[in-house]
Amino acid sequence: MKKIALSLLVASALFISCSSDDNGTIVLDETQVVAPASYQFERNGQTTISYSGQTTRIEMGEELLDALMDPTLNETQIDAMFAHVEGNTSFSNPDLNASDKSIRSKTAASTDYFSANTTAASAIKADFDSWIAAQVGDVYPNWNVNAEAGIAGQIQEAGGGSIRYVNEKGLEYNQAVNKGLIGALMVDQMLNNYLSTSVLDAGDNRANNDAEVLDGNHNYTSMEHKWDEAFGYLYGTDNAEIPMLGADSFLNKYLSRVENDEDYSGIASRIYNAFKLGRAAIVAKNYTVRDQQANIIREEISKVIAVRAIYYLQQGKIAMNSGNQAGAFHDLSEGFGFIYSLQFTRQPNTEIPYFSKIEVDTMISQLMEGNGFWDVSNETLDTMSQDVADAFGLSLTEAAS
Repeated sequence: MKKIALSLLVASALFISCSSDDNGTIVLDETQVVAPASYQFERNGQTTISYSGQTTRIEMGEELLDALMDPTLNETQIDAMFAHVEGNTSFSNPDLNASDKSIRSKTAASTDYFSANTTAASAIKADFDSWIAAQVGDVYPNWNVNAEAGIAGQIQEAGGGSIRYVNEKGLEYNQAVNKGLIGALMVDQMLNNYLSTSVLDAGDNRANNDAEVLDGNHNYTSMEHKWDEAFGYLYGTDNAEIPMLGADSFLNKYLSRVENDEDYSGIASRIYNAFKLGRAAIVAKNYTVRDQQANIIREEISKVIAVRAIYYLQQGKIAMNSGNQAGAFHDLSEGFGFIYSLQFTRQPNTEIPYFSKIEVDTMISQLMEGNGFWDVSNETLDTMSQDVADAFGLSLTEAAS
């Protein structure tokens, strides 16, 4: 990942409004926004950056994923990690136990998508609740049973590879939760909440940012903090000044995967640079540039979800055709989660996702129809992959490899 780190330390990005006078000479606008070389912002010699809540939720998510692969745990214990209550000993990390944060409270909870659509928000939270319950109630009791169509259990990848633990339809619930949270938590909170003008400009935020009125006893304005919270859902466990990626099991990891595909090389720099320039624009009180950068982030982050959805559906097809059922089920389970996450993406300059909840629910139903992954057809996987590629203007061939 050295190439990513080096590319992020290039000369600062510069945005300058300009116009031409009558003789064609370029006249620079007085307003300009200069992004720093890295995500560093200070006031009076002290940092103004804070996203500890996002780091906490990512760390909670890591323990939740581990718990979903521990058949000695019960549903109550795992639910306590998903819907943590401050002071409860839900986690091995005492700092997480002391936190007032939880994963569930921020799942499908963005202002733009769910504040006026509590029915959908409740249904999405219920999906995660049901996946946890089914992992404990259906898969754990069959941990040492050989899985078959209609029977949950374990199945080993070809050649003595990894053992996968699946439900009766071949789905790994831990993968559904993992990849589903990338969309329902990280992407939704980033694109549809903290980068939203309805959040950034809420109440007196713009006037306070103009006047540099700080948020309580903190060294940041409310607008600065909201932007940083969006940043934290991607880089919360990474090095914000020199991101290396792959630092967690969620969005950071899969941005790394897409960046390492030569067809999409440079996407990590575009996202990081947009975060830097947008934050610098808030400091400069240039909200046009801020919103331009938010749209870049929405487009590129949404693309990550689409590329990985296509990739895993197609890799699952290849594995199935080669006779590696367990490998196929693993890929398709990851694809399931990324398909689920499509409903949290956002088209630039709009307030709508690339795929609606109804469209996503339809695709999920198609994947789980009958015996699910045990007999899903190549045609279904190809059609679904092409539909995603077309919606995002992607090449199926490039995304699949």
